[in-house]
Amino acid sequence: MIALRRLLRDPVACFGLLLVLGALFIALFAPWIAPYPEDAYESHIMQRLRPPSAEFPFGTDNLGRDILSRVILGTRSALVVAVAVVGASLLIGVPIGLLAGWRDGWLSDVLMRLTDVFLAVPQLILALALGQLLAPGLSTAMLALALTYWPFFARTVYAETRRLRTALFVDALAGIGASTTRILLLHVLPNAAPAILIRATIGMGFTILTAALLGFLGVGAAPPSPDWGLAVAEARQHLPEAWWFPTFPGLAILLLVLGFNLLGDGLRDIADPRLRRSRH
Repeated sequence: MIALRRLLRDPVACFGLLLVLGALFIALFAPWIAPYPEDAYESHIMQRLRPPSAEFPFGTDNLGRDILSRVILGTRSALVVAVAVVGASLLIGVPIGLLAGWRDGWLSDVLMRLTDVFLAVPQLILALALGQLLAPGLSTAMLALALTYWPFFARTVYAETRRLRTALFVDALAGIGASTTRILLLHVLPNAAPAILIRATIGMGFTILTAALLGFLGVGAAPPSPDWGLAVAEARQHLPEAWWFPTFPGLAILLLVLGFNLLGDGLRDIADPRLRRSRH
C-alpha cells in the first residue's frame, strides 16, 4: 500500500498506469467495444481507404476494414504477445540468474557467459534470424522475442542474488539449517521481486514495440490479423494520400509503449529512493 501511494503521487507514473489500465480494459472487452468486430477478418472492397468520418472515426484500410475496430482488436493481440514473451523470459532468466548468482565456479561462469553472448547480439537481428529460420507467424515472433529477452532477467536476478547472498538474514537462515532451495525461493527471490517487476514492466513495452517491428518486416503476425505493425506495413504504398491508415495503429503502439515505460520508471523510482531524489 505504501508503494501504491507513492506511485499515485507521481503524475507521470499515474499517466502511464492509466494508459496501461485503459489498454487492459480495451483488450478484455475488445469484441464488445469495437464498432465492427467482424472487420478483423472480413474485407469490404467498396469502402476501401475512406477518410475518418462519423461512420468510421479512424477511416478504413486498403480492404475496406474499419481501422478503429482493428486497432481495438489489435490491443488484445499486443498484450497477449507481451505477457507471453515476458512470462517465458521470466521462466528462463530467473532460474539462471538465481543459480549463477548463488553458486561460484564453472557452472556460474558458463551460465553468465552464455547470457553475455545473447546480450552481445542485437536483439532485433537475432529475432529476425530466428523468424527466418522458422515459419513466419505470431508464435514464431513470440518465441524469437522470448529467446532474446531472457538474458535481461538473468542479469537482473544475478546481480540481486549476488547482493543478497551475503546479507545477514541469509547467513542466519543458513545457520539454522534452511536449505538452499528454501532460501532462494522464499527469501532471496521475494527480495529481488521489485527489480524483476521493474524489468518486466519495461520489458512489456519493449516487447510490444519489437513485435510491431517484426510484424512490419513481415516476420511477425500474418494477414489478416489485426496487428498494429502489420497495419503500418500495409499502409506504406498508400501514403501520403491515406495518411490515417498508418497513423492510428502507430499512435496505438506509441501510447501503449509509453504507458509501460512511464509506469516502469515510476516503479523504479519507488524501488530506489536515491534515484528518485537525484531525478527530482
